[in-house]
Amino acid sequence: MELLVFVVLVLVVTVVTTVALVASRGRAGRALPPVPPSAPRPVETTPTATDAALPADAPILPATTESVQTAPPVAAPAALDVPEPTAGRIGRLRARLARSQSTLGRGLFTLLSRDVLDEDTWEEVEDTLLQADMGVRATSELVERLRTRVRVEGTRSPGELRTLLREELVTAIGADTDRSLKTLPHPDGRPSVILVVGVNGTGKTTTCGKLARVLVADGRSVVLGAADTFRAAAADQLQTWGERVGAETVRGPEAGDPASVAFEAVKRGIEAKVDTVLIDTAGRLHTKTGLMDELGKVKRVVEKHGPVDETLLVLDATTGQNGVVQARVFTEAVDVTGIVLTKLDGTAKGGIVISVQRELGIPVKLIGLGEGPDDLAPFEPEAFADALLGDEAAL
Repeated sequence: MELLVFVVLVLVVTVVTTVALVASRGRAGRALPPVPPSAPRPVETTPTATDAALPADAPILPATTESVQTAPPVAAPAALDVPEPTAGRIGRLRARLARSQSTLGRGLFTLLSRDVLDEDTWEEVEDTLLQADMGVRATSELVERLRTRVRVEGTRSPGELRTLLREELVTAIGADTDRSLKTLPHPDGRPSVILVVGVNGTGKTTTCGKLARVLVADGRSVVLGAADTFRAAAADQLQTWGERVGAETVRGPEAGDPASVAFEAVKRGIEAKVDTVLIDTAGRLHTKTGLMDELGKVKRVVEKHGPVDETLLVLDATTGQNGVVQARVFTEAVDVTGIVLTKLDGTAKGGIVISVQRELGIPVKLIGLGEGPDDLAPFEPEAFADALLGDEAAL
């Protein structure tokens, strides 16, 4: 009995084992269904400023391994100014002397056109000349000549009076005076040196810039020296004037030694072989002895390279006879060779031209007739007299 039970258990185990083995082989023989590919996950990127600026339908360019950098465009050099010719400038600017025409030229013509020229009339003529800043001595001499010629020649017609006034004004101004500027280089190649001096507020630095334009218009090559180291904007202002006409500017540190800047400017002019070195100095009150002594030092230091060819004194024509007083003090500090009268287009009277020359014995070489860059004109006595008298038809 026990043997029978044992045989049954063996058979059961055998059957179960066989069924399990067959089932596992059946599962291994069947192929698994393919797994569908999953869609790629989008990669999130942070948009750049360039991407944000592109429209939605803009074509996408292929990426490159190297970024392309475009060089910034090179700015074209600014075109240099072409200054107006200096010959005849005063004739083109004659309308700027309208105020002087009314106070001097036409005022004299009106008085001398009266039917009777008595003592009262001649006193009015004298007052007119004095009000025009002609000065006492020059006025007395001009009135005496006018009285003599009117009495002897019997001049009465408008045309004759205008001719008479023109001749006497030209004589008083000095037609034979040498008003040329020494701007040509020396035979040894050293450039001409021009020193510009004056009191504060006369337009000295502006005059230097305009004078550079005058020289360039006459075919000269120029180096500018910014020896006004006390006024912060002076060197920048002068450099701007120079850049407009292609002139180099030599400058030093603010509040530096002006004599050193002037010396280096002349040195640079010699190295560059230019025609003219133009030196702007600091404005100074003529009553300040220390500042006037410093101006003399600037001149002495510059003369280590050679003598200064021109020393131009800039005077504000609207100051009248005060300008003559200023000029006297400057002539004691430096050897002034010429006068530049600025602001003659304003409230100034034309008589200051005659007065400053008569009192100082120094010729007026340039006059300023406006704020434009080419409103500085070489002084021409005949053209100036014509401008004062105006057109004959208007007299």
